[in-house]
Amino acid sequence: MNSPEPVLNPATRTGLWLVAGLSLALLMSGCASSPHVSLPPMQHPADVVAFRNETLWSYARDPVTRQQVHQRREPPPEYTLRCFVLARLAKVFHAHARFDSSLPPVSDDELRTRLRTVLKRDSRTVSSRDACVVFPGFANLYEFSQAHESLLKAEAGGAWQSYFQRGHWRMILPFSRSGQAEEADQLLEAVRANRAPVLHVFTFPSLTVNHAVVLMSAVDSPDRIRFRAYDPNVPEDVLELEFDRVARTFRLPATSYFIGGPVNAYEVYCSALR
Repeated sequence: MNSPEPVLNPATRTGLWLVAGLSLALLMSGCASSPHVSLPPMQHPADVVAFRNETLWSYARDPVTRQQVHQRREPPPEYTLRCFVLARLAKVFHAHARFDSSLPPVSDDELRTRLRTVLKRDSRTVSSRDACVVFPGFANLYEFSQAHESLLKAEAGGAWQSYFQRGHWRMILPFSRSGQAEEADQLLEAVRANRAPVLHVFTFPSLTVNHAVVLMSAVDSPDRIRFRAYDPNVPEDVLELEFDRVARTFRLPATSYFIGGPVNAYEVYCSALR
């Protein structure tokens, strides 16, 4: 979800509206952990959605100013502004679904029922293997989303659910370097527990990037943490997101929708307020 016009960005307006009623939210904004259930590591591409979230704009670096510039794509793509929707979908499937290609397929209506069941489950919890929703006839989410792209697009959620994600209020408040260092350590812990944390990465108030990714693994060293992530905008590749321990700053690499550089970041879909 990227927008070159911050004053018109609905996520920004939503955050401004919400912050008035959430002035004390920082006191209770920590991410909850569910009762212990052992999850396997999230794998690429098996555990990601095969189709992509398209951007309304194409992005590039101005050769003179070196700043990010944009241009509206024509014709406009049909499936856009759903990076948070797809990131959450991947997270809840990792926590609440399993696939079994040895079982015979079920009808489309039954698949829709099972898909809705998974999407209704709490993103903050994890199901035991016996309680997971089973998708027969498929090996993994990637294969399922290839075969039933239209079904997932229809049921996963609309663009408004990216705009009104409950954690957007946090984006407009200050981010200290010590706070980002604490966030990075908490994310590392979540990745090591295979919780597939969804990360909101952004620049504010410029909003040259305003996006959600799912962290799958990490390599820790004294000077940096290298996170590997599922990027709903580019599902065919693994995104490498870095946290610089010295500068205490997250850095997003150059992509098709961002020229690259420092960003702020925090986990979402992990608490009542985020």
